[in-house]
Amino acid sequence: MNVIRTVKELTSVTKELKQKQHSIGFVPTMGFLHEGHTTLMNESKKYADILIASIFVNPLQFGPDEDFERYPRNEERDLQIAEAHGVDYLFMPTVEEMYPDRATVTVTVQNRADVLCGRSRTGHFDGVATVLTKLFHLTKADFAFFGLKDAQQVAVVKGLVDDFNFDTTIIAVPTVREKDGLAKSSRNVYLSEQERNEAVHLNQSLQIGKQLIIDGERNTDMIREKVKKYIYANTSGQIDYVEVLAFPSLTEAAPINQQIIIAVAVQFSKARLIDNVIVDQQGSLPKASV
Repeated sequence: MNVIRTVKELTSVTKELKQKQHSIGFVPTMGFLHEGHTTLMNESKKYADILIASIFVNPLQFGPDEDFERYPRNEERDLQIAEAHGVDYLFMPTVEEMYPDRATVTVTVQNRADVLCGRSRTGHFDGVATVLTKLFHLTKADFAFFGLKDAQQVAVVKGLVDDFNFDTTIIAVPTVREKDGLAKSSRNVYLSEQERNEAVHLNQSLQIGKQLIIDGERNTDMIREKVKKYIYANTSGQIDYVEVLAFPSLTEAAPINQQIIIAVAVQFSKARLIDNVIVDQQGSLPKASV
């Protein structure tokens, strides 16, 4: 595995790879790698000749009261995990390398960003779109891989690629879960023992919503309220949102007559967890691509 820390070197490498007609798969991460990330890396091997991954904690997607400084980091461990999972080139730039000067042009997400997490995280997806615009350009990726745990990000990235005509196919991969159903996340380490036991109920609440759809419920308000009631009854967390929306447009889906997402966000004492399930109107899971 080759570790790259500068934009100049990455540009040189990807130019050479393209000259040799190698296809490139790209997995962008913020590090502290876990099974969710390695699943994306493994998936890339099915599509592309070369796997490029990035580790960059992007300050643009953190608000002033969010956890940029506290975001978990472990470079030595990340290097070992990336190499073990077949990463050919690992791009690990500094903030100064990615943003050397004040930006002349900014990327602003107009749609799909004012619901779910975006409602309470003003500017978050602008930061995501900005860094991915740079990374897609630098890596020249034929395929880019994202986990459906952050389904709103998948929807926003799909819009970014379509709007700016990137020659990159977005592959959305199902959420990787612990044995008890909790979605794997770097932030799970901040849960207390009691909160960790409670957190499993996020996924269980989504399964309740999914079953309601299978049973023929088409009232989104009814589904939303039953999911909320279950979370309140089984966790000490504070609900940020429970939403039932069309996917990937993230628009209102009342009544349900299309593919939809049931999404939840719950704030525990030191960690905010998100989870979702994406189903069609019969309650069937979609294919894991966008």
